[in-house]
Amino acid sequence: MSRPYQIVVVSDTHIPMRSKQLPSRLVEDLKEAQLILHAGDWSSWDVYEQFSRYAPVEGVAGNTDPEEIISKLGYQKIVEVLGHRIGIVHGHGKGGTTPERALKAFEGSGVDMIVFGHSHIPYMESVRGTLLFNPGSPTDKRRQPQYSHGIIRAAEGRLDAGHVFYDRT
Repeated sequence: MSRPYQIVVVSDTHIPMRSKQLPSRLVEDLKEAQLILHAGDWSSWDVYEQFSRYAPVEGVAGNTDPEEIISKLGYQKIVEVLGHRIGIVHGHGKGGTTPERALKAFEGSGVDMIVFGHSHIPYMESVRGTLLFNPGSPTDKRRQPQYSHGIIRAAEGRLDAGHVFYDRT
């Protein structure tokens, strides 16, 4: 059996406002990534360039991102990995919870998984056959006990996701 395709998932990096650099724990996983997904609130295009040194990057803009990021990435997209459709959206907006807004953004699109951010709260739940996944934030944990990012391991017919938690950025 071949090694699963490893995807590192981040959101709400807010660099350089919340941190000046990527956390060392995140960098460890970036070195093994085949793809990086970012669910918005980068704060600077330099962050995209930092991530792209490790692997190809797919991402969307968040509610605090400048026009440069919005125009380059947009607010929503679907990427395909080994036959799996993964939706990416930041999750900001009006009405409902952040997971509800993320789910609604891809209603009827047939995605297998939705990656979102905005709340800085790590989250994973399957809703009507779609896995909703928020990696939390590697640089701005707010009221969470730890910083976090996510790892998705993709293989034919399978998507496995989990969080990576750490104390220091």
